[in-house]
Amino acid sequence: MKPVIGHVDAKSLWLRVSSVWLGVLLLTACTGEVNGVQEPRTSSSDHSVQTGRTLIADYGCGSCHSIPGIPGADAKAAPPLEQFYQRTYIAGQLPNTLDNLVLWIQNPQEVEPGTAMPNLGVTQIEARAMAAYLYHQPTLTELLSQ
Repeated sequence: MKPVIGHVDAKSLWLRVSSVWLGVLLLTACTGEVNGVQEPRTSSSDHSVQTGRTLIADYGCGSCHSIPGIPGADAKAAPPLEQFYQRTYIAGQLPNTLDNLVLWIQNPQEVEPGTAMPNLGVTQIEARAMAAYLYHQPTLTELLSQ
């Protein structure tokens, strides 16, 4: 005769408990870095994001890149910049961090001499705001309003 705990036998109870623990472990395993992909970055403020959007448009980044949320930024000469916060590398060689993105925006020729991306004279403050826009993860409301 099988040992019974209440109306559930021990094997069934063990399977249920094991399933719950497995589920918890799987959920916690999905946080943090997975296969070298960093967690999504966040911007410092809504003001920075809006300023970055304006600067990206003013500097004409959309003449080479496709950039969501920037009117007319649908060019195909350079990589598209949607969901930039999910990328692992910048220009295929720099880990995707705020400081590296600022460096790239300010002086791509220093990072990769001869790259097609020109130095545009972007200041560090402007580059940080532009990075804030690229790292911004749109909300559902923002996505629906585009």
